[in-house]
Amino acid sequence: MSDAELVLRSTRVLTPEGTRPASVAVTGGSITAVAPYDAPVPSGARCEDLGDDVLLPGLVDTHVHVNDPGRTEWEGFWTATRAAAAGGVTTLVDMPLNSLPPTTTVAALRVKQETAAAKAHVDVGFWGGALPDNTADLRPLHEAGVFGFKAFLSPSGVDEFPHLGREQLARSLAEIAGFGGLLIAHAEDPGHLAAAPQRGGPRYADFLASRPRGAEDTAVATLLAEAKRLHARVHVLHLSSSDALPLIRAARAEGVRVTVETCPHYLTLTAEEVPDGASEFKCCPPIREAANQDLLWEALADGTIDCVVTDHSPSTADLKTADFATAWGGISGLQLSLPAVWTEARRRGHALEDVVRWMSTRTARLVGLDDRKGAIAVGRDADFAVLAPDETFTVDPAALQHRNRVTAYAGRTLSGVVRSTWLRGERVVADGRFTAPKGRLLQRPH
Repeated sequence: MSDAELVLRSTRVLTPEGTRPASVAVTGGSITAVAPYDAPVPSGARCEDLGDDVLLPGLVDTHVHVNDPGRTEWEGFWTATRAAAAGGVTTLVDMPLNSLPPTTTVAALRVKQETAAAKAHVDVGFWGGALPDNTADLRPLHEAGVFGFKAFLSPSGVDEFPHLGREQLARSLAEIAGFGGLLIAHAEDPGHLAAAPQRGGPRYADFLASRPRGAEDTAVATLLAEAKRLHARVHVLHLSSSDALPLIRAARAEGVRVTVETCPHYLTLTAEEVPDGASEFKCCPPIREAANQDLLWEALADGTIDCVVTDHSPSTADLKTADFATAWGGISGLQLSLPAVWTEARRRGHALEDVVRWMSTRTARLVGLDDRKGAIAVGRDADFAVLAPDETFTVDPAALQHRNRVTAYAGRTLSGVVRSTWLRGERVVADGRFTAPKGRLLQRPH
């Protein structure tokens, strides 16, 4: 600790070895020691005593739609990264679609990076996109530092990002496997979706019937089969169907390199409670029934599901119409992900250490940042969230930092108040007050 510039002291510091009283020393933006609570503070070092609030590693959210540039009326790097910081998220990875241009060429990636550079309140990385006609762009994007490639196996909802058919998936996946990359997939099968009843209107039950579990299960099976055949690494995005879990377990037993995420809304909201006409609850795949949710929690507990990310996908309020068929599908949850998951996790007997593993440690590992992010340990970036886990608050949309303050969590009482968020040893937000942007643009480690 002798050269420490900053010491953060708490009776509850969440480390890889467990939660304990400790003093965390920071020098040059990195953690240089995790010392006993009462370790002497070096002369010249600033000490912040956090009392009984928990010092957590900053969350790493690898599934965020920032929509900037091109659809900045939906969201943007300034607002999205402020929302992230307010929620204890210190690193996010931006999805390649819903921006114009989509991140499907190196030139488009440069546009995205230039747009984000001066606006990022937290660290930001980027996914590339795999389209039917951009196979030749995948390796250059990989070499330019994207963390992997997003593909849709059914229509994406925006014309500029078409989905991959099975042959196109095989071609893209073979190319990505050839340079050791990662393909992440929105897994719903278009044939099943086309065959499902499409009634439209305000009834949530009708919308749920239009996105059946079988669509997810079939697409996951297709993805796993191609990954096995090509010895490729794949990741299943936003899993909502518990019926796909046996397929994933069987594939892993056969050596398929697959990881899986789910989202706070699938873990905390249920189909039974969605009011008719309330399209702030609409997302694809959809929020399913309570019994399905129970099985997702079991899969998190046993490791079948690796991690929890937001799939923050906002739009302007006018696109959230009362007709579930035509309303934009997406949940805005970036700022609320930690308290939402913690509230339900503790009700089900999980510890805060579990939540950090799902939302920080494993997400950092997914994108290869686990030597820098995801834990309070020597050598990692000094990225922290300070949490009062027992305090509660009621979600007021007016208090959110998202550009469009439509949220499925409005009026819910949640546990866990984020007191402050720190990026490389600098406090970037505390009690709703933000500093100037201090985030950096990240690239995949080579």
